[in-house]
This record gives sequence, structure tokens and C-alpha cells, in this order.
Amino acid sequence: METNNDYNLKPGFRNAFGAGWQVMMDNFLRLFLVVVVLAIITGPYKFIDFKMDASDFHGAPWNWNWDDADNWEHLFGIASIGLFAAFFALLAFLYALLVAPVFQFGGDMMFVQAARKIKPDFEYFVKGFMENYLSIVLANLLVIALVVLGLFALLIPGIIIGCRLVFVSYIVMDKKLDPIEAVELSWKMTRGHGWKIFLMGFASFFIILFGFILLIVGVLPAIIWVSSSFASLYESVNREMNKTAEPEVVAA
Repeated sequence: METNNDYNLKPGFRNAFGAGWQVMMDNFLRLFLVVVVLAIITGPYKFIDFKMDASDFHGAPWNWNWDDADNWEHLFGIASIGLFAAFFALLAFLYALLVAPVFQFGGDMMFVQAARKIKPDFEYFVKGFMENYLSIVLANLLVIALVVLGLFALLIPGIIIGCRLVFVSYIVMDKKLDPIEAVELSWKMTRGHGWKIFLMGFASFFIILFGFILLIVGVLPAIIWVSSSFASLYESVNREMNKTAEPEVVAA
């Protein structure tokens, strides 16, 4: 669907942040809500403060009057704490792998909608569960695996891979491609834009850091601006590729 584009959507460092700022200002409340929801939904395990101590087991049925009962109680407490910790670690891992990416990908697509001057659709938070869930999970897993492998290979390859695959989440949601196709298309789309993406990521770190310095008040607007800028870059590169792919019409 074609939309009236008033943003300066051209591939480039300054253009991306400039368009991202306009996108943020035009859709601030909606994008603010997107960021708040993502902060709550995609990281609940960070708020778990599960603490146990062996002393909590005093008076339990296994606390018999043996001479070494305290030692048994202590060992059982340590084992129980280890099992509970492992259980919650497993839940956090499964949540981060199977649930969080769906919301993150949906959130990315809402920023793309804003860059297209389309009202962000909050149904994208759950659309991924119903439409292309497997592609989202596998694409996220594939990107993480490739970046980690690259980081182990002297760090720099991991940074390069991370920059070249930055569009994968947008592509999966926007074009409904499978994980391999999404990775391949992201690699193609970012050809010639790697340094811009790297510099945008570098600048984004300081933008968000500055938001924290402002008594954390500015961190959410900073995240909105950064997310809008990357979505604007994706949309600008996407339009550039579509324009190049359009066949020329020869007048008769």
C-alpha cells in the first residue's frame, strides 16, 4: 500500500536520525507505549529476585533429631536452591527464546509502520504468534548464532555480521520470509550501508547513555528515537531497492 511520505527517507546516517526524530515526534505517545510494553513483556525474568537460604528449612519434616541433622538440612537446602535456580534459569531461557522475540519483532514492525506514516497497529504484539511464529523464533536464533560465532572469531566478524543482519526482524514481519531468506535479504539490503549502521549503533549507545544520565527520564525517548531511526533506515533502503527493481516503462 502506498502512503504519502513526508519524511526524508534516504539511506544515510544523518537522514536516518533526522527522519527518526520526526517519526518519534509525530507518533510519540503510541511509540512510547510500544517501548513501555516491550520493556515489561520482554524482560520479566530480570525482575525475579528469588532468594532462599538453608535456614528457611528449619522445622521441615526432614529435620530429624540426628546428630548431623543440621548438616543434612544444609545440604538439602543447597540442593533445593540449586534446583529452583536451574528451573527459573530454564524458564528465563525458554521465555527469551520462544516468547520475547515475537514481541520484539512486532514492536520493530510498528516502528516501520510509523516511518511509513501508518498508525502503529498494536495487534503486531501478538500477530507473530498466529502468523509466522516459527519464522520469528528461528530467525532470531539464527541471527544470535551467527553473531556469537562471529564474535568468537576475533570480535570484528561478529560486529560485521550484527550490522549486516540488523534488518532481519523487519524483513520477517514485513515480507513474511523464512529465516534463511530473511538473513540473505538483510545481507543484500545492507550492502554498502555497513559503516552507516555501525556508526548509528555507536551513536545510539551514547544517545541512550545520555538518557540515563538525565535521571533515567530521557531513556525511553532515547530508545524511541533510536528505534525510529533504524526503522527509517530500513524503510529508506527498502524503497530504494523497490525503485531499482521496478521495470522501466518505455513509451510507445
